[in-house]
Amino acid sequence: MGLDNGSALIEGEALETSTGSLSHYRQLTHYLSLLCFLITLVTLLLTLCLVQINIMFQSQSALQETKLRDLTNELEMLNRSHQLLFTQYPALNQYCPVSNSTTGERKCRPCLDGWVSQGQKCFLFSQSRADWISSQYRCMALGGAVALVKTEEEQEFLFKMAQSLSQGDSYWLGLRSSGDGAWQWSDGSPVEKSPQFWERQPDKAGDGKELCGRLSPGDKYWRSWLVYKCSSQLKSICERRTASLQ
Repeated sequence: MGLDNGSALIEGEALETSTGSLSHYRQLTHYLSLLCFLITLVTLLLTLCLVQINIMFQSQSALQETKLRDLTNELEMLNRSHQLLFTQYPALNQYCPVSNSTTGERKCRPCLDGWVSQGQKCFLFSQSRADWISSQYRCMALGGAVALVKTEEEQEFLFKMAQSLSQGDSYWLGLRSSGDGAWQWSDGSPVEKSPQFWERQPDKAGDGKELCGRLSPGDKYWRSWLVYKCSSQLKSICERRTASLQ
């Protein structure tokens, strides 16, 4: 009888153990299924994100290609217009010479070769000598006039340039006396309405002689204008406006 009870007890424990193992197995299977579902869901979301990113990238790429194509077409049109402009107006080559023969690149400047820029003017210091009126004609032939000094800044600039270039020579300015003592610029404007830089104030009485003004690069720029006979042979300073697209 005792043996039967022991066997029954062992069988009950075995059954209980088997039932617990089965429950644990089912719980593990449930967790694994849930994990597989989550992995599948994450994979699906990642795939959707990658697809969306790829679509956006392709869209942006197509947009960039369109913009690049449009810009390329505009650049070609500008190049053709640029070439046509220099063909129709050859004088532009003087202001925008080719700086790179390989690429055809041009470098534009406000003044012609040999002229120096200051403010809104270009100045040319001639090395040839002539009387005042011949110097004026020469400057006019170059598209300008003998220099008119209307500001102290211009005077100081011309004085320093003359010092560096003249080797002691003087230059004609656009100053001229009519013979009655009245001085005026070559454009007809009176000298009195602009700053003056005479070494010695000229006599206003007048003696019937034609007198002109010269710039002599001495020690002081504010005292460098001298009276001289217009028939004398001097170098000259020409001026003209700087080039502008306006």
